[in-house]
Amino acid sequence: MTTSKRTLGRSGIAVSPIGFGCWAIGGPAFRDGNPIGWGKVDDEESVAAIHAALDAGVTFFDTANVYGAGHSERVLARALAGKWDDVVIATKFGNLIDEDAKQAVGRDASPASIREQCDASLARLGTDVIDLYQFHIGDYDPVQAEEVVGALEGLVEAGKIRSFGWSTDDPERARVFARSPHCAAIQLHANVIDDNATMVDLIESENLAGVNRGPLAMGALTGKFDRQTTFADDDVRRRFDFSGKEGRTLDALERIRDVLTSGGRTLAQGSLCWLLARTPAFVPIPGIRTVAQAQDNAGAIAHGPLSESEMAEIESTLKQLSLR
Repeated sequence: MTTSKRTLGRSGIAVSPIGFGCWAIGGPAFRDGNPIGWGKVDDEESVAAIHAALDAGVTFFDTANVYGAGHSERVLARALAGKWDDVVIATKFGNLIDEDAKQAVGRDASPASIREQCDASLARLGTDVIDLYQFHIGDYDPVQAEEVVGALEGLVEAGKIRSFGWSTDDPERARVFARSPHCAAIQLHANVIDDNATMVDLIESENLAGVNRGPLAMGALTGKFDRQTTFADDDVRRRFDFSGKEGRTLDALERIRDVLTSGGRTLAQGSLCWLLARTPAFVPIPGIRTVAQAQDNAGAIAHGPLSESEMAEIESTLKQLSLR
């Protein structure tokens, strides 16, 4: 198995090329009556999936306080008990939660609240330090974000976090964080269908990692959905529009399926390997909640990045579809 590592930007923290996205294992949660989770989960299966990922060489786990309103962090703590020296943990802040009600109840990025949220995440995770602490309000005012940076640098100085980043697809906002020495990563959306060239340029020029959310388009790039697929009322994916964006994703996937699956790759592995080839700054974090998904996604590590010719063929096809 390929054991190459990637680095979280200027932090020097080494991680596996593929991470484990922990949104789905949080289970149901809601904001203003709308689902912000992936529906019901089996905690035993979640723990087994985390262990399967570890066995397959995955060392990077990305969660957030709001995933399952704290439940994702607690499940991760249970699965990683006694294994903290072997892993790198990223979590997020900015959303206020009611754990008992499974609700996101507001947003707060004041320095005092950031410190409180950090302490709460540390307690749920059962650890003394968070490796990568990420701002989870993507549209926050960039001027006010200067105060957020100051609070995060204070948490670094206090030894509670090692580095920080912002989950945003806006270059102006990302640059506010990039000016700070302990900013290590920007969490950004990108996948083989939806490139994010402007943000890729930024993370490369600033020597930041691109923690890559949506690498499998919330499952649409695994091949398991079609236009008749439906989701439960407590699954955030019920908003999918298979007559629109998600339908175009499925159509484009069929056009590049043969390239992605060449060399024995599954569709999911091919999509992840595209990201590994797109830039060495990317660390994809596919959402996982079963052992089978953990093993399949981790298998992309052994396959490694797509070749230059495979990348060129995919780009040519997507240009023909006006997706580039």
